[in-house]
Amino acid sequence: QVQLVESGGGLVQAGGSLRLSCVVSGDTFAMGWFRQAPGKEREFVATISWSGGSTVYADSVKGRFIISRDNVKKTLYLQMNRLKPEDTAVYYCAARNTVVEATTQREYRDWGRGTQVTVSS
Repeated sequence: QVQLVESGGGLVQAGGSLRLSCVVSGDTFAMGWFRQAPGKEREFVATISWSGGSTVYADSVKGRFIISRDNVKKTLYLQMNRLKPEDTAVYYCAARNTVVEATTQREYRDWGRGTQVTVSS
């Protein structure tokens, strides 16, 4: 079983940047980031294939966020730039049991506990 531990969340002003990390214990496959804002359902943010050669982003973050991975360090990253108050949420990393990326939650097997990101206006 894969264990995922996120870090890097915090409080930032609108327009600022944060980088989230997710350390993986166990075998790594395709991974993704999701987020859940207060009172809302968890939503897809970004996903990356096992090789890192393929990525997909939600329209709301495209051009601002960058997902990447280091398979030697077994770490997934989410670089978040030009943050907006509507990006405020708990961010979760998730892992699949296949190498191909995916955008829906049900396609992910393992989940981290999340890290809070708060963007002030």
